This record gives sequence, structure tokens and C-alpha cells, in this order.
Amino acid sequence: MRPRYPRFHVSWPSTWLLTDERQGDALWPALRKLPRGSGVIVRHYTLTGGERQALLKRICRIARSRGLVLLLAGALDRSMGADGLYLGSPAMKDSRVKMAIGVHDLKEIREAERARADLVLLSPLFPTRSHPARRSLGIPRFAALAKATHLPVIALGGVDARHARLVNRIGAHGWAAIDAFIPKARKSEIRT
Repeated sequence: MRPRYPRFHVSWPSTWLLTDERQGDALWPALRKLPRGSGVIVRHYTLTGGERQALLKRICRIARSRGLVLLLAGALDRSMGADGLYLGSPAMKDSRVKMAIGVHDLKEIREAERARADLVLLSPLFPTRSHPARRSLGIPRFAALAKATHLPVIALGGVDARHARLVNRIGAHGWAAIDAFIPKARKSEIRT
């Protein structure tokens, strides 16, 4: 399958870490474990003001030192040095910046295209601890959806490094995970 490129061509990473509060202090070694040139999507939706700023500054320092692409969920704070924005839904579009959007079906993919997204995170490919009640797409449906768009697709939901070749074969540019970079012993402590 030939690669697809976003409107603002950058070398989009094929490996992404999504942050959230469940990771706790396991986030820091996870960021250091990421391969150079990977991507980080900083979510941490529940943190407020100063707490979020402090977290973003620390993540940004690590991202810059390791050559990581950094996207922020929610409002983009350019002073943090982020490379773009992550939106959990196409309805939250902001076409002024590089933008990745989370999608789950063809309707949302089309909305992301209209929003002029640069990258989509399609989920869930497999069952996931983050959203155990959500029905997974499975390989055939995921492949059909990935093929239906010109945008680079990142597979999310129950994937890890073992799936890198598979996600490429089914039309994805790469994969993303929340806790695939956290040591197994630590995963059992993380609340879902």
C-alpha cells in the first residue's frame, strides 16, 4: 500500500504515545522508552491551569530532547512548543494548525477530511482496556475504513509494537497506545 501524506507534510511518526492521568509517574519512563522521532499526544484532560502547564513543560522538555512530535489535546498553547493539536472529535475542528483527529467510523472520517485534518487516529482496532464497552472494529472493517481516506491513519485500541507490521498491512501509517509503553507490573496498578 502506498503512503498517504497530510496537507502540511511532516514526517508523521508511526509510533504514538497518548498520555492520561492513569499513567501517573509511569509516564516519565514511558516517554524515555519511546523510539526517537515518535509522537506524543498530551491529553490529561482533568488537570487544571498550573498543574497542566507544569506537566506540559516537563513533557515538552523531554519531547524536544528526544526529537518527539508533540500534539496537545484541547486548546493549543504555542508557548509550550507543541507541533499541533489533537481533537477527540471532528466536530472540534481548528484548521489553523496541524491537527490530528480521533475517529471511529466512516462518517467521522469524512468529517475529519472536511475539517482538513492532517492525521486521523482510528479506533478501536482491537478490544481495549480504556473503553471496554466499545465494540472493536476488527481487522476487515479497520482496513476498509483506512482505505476509504487519503489521510494517514494511526491505529489505536489494543495495539502495541507487536502489531506494527499488521497495521501497515491493513492500511495504517502506524499505531498509538496509552499503556503499551508501561511495564507490565505497573499496568496491573493502573485503573481503567
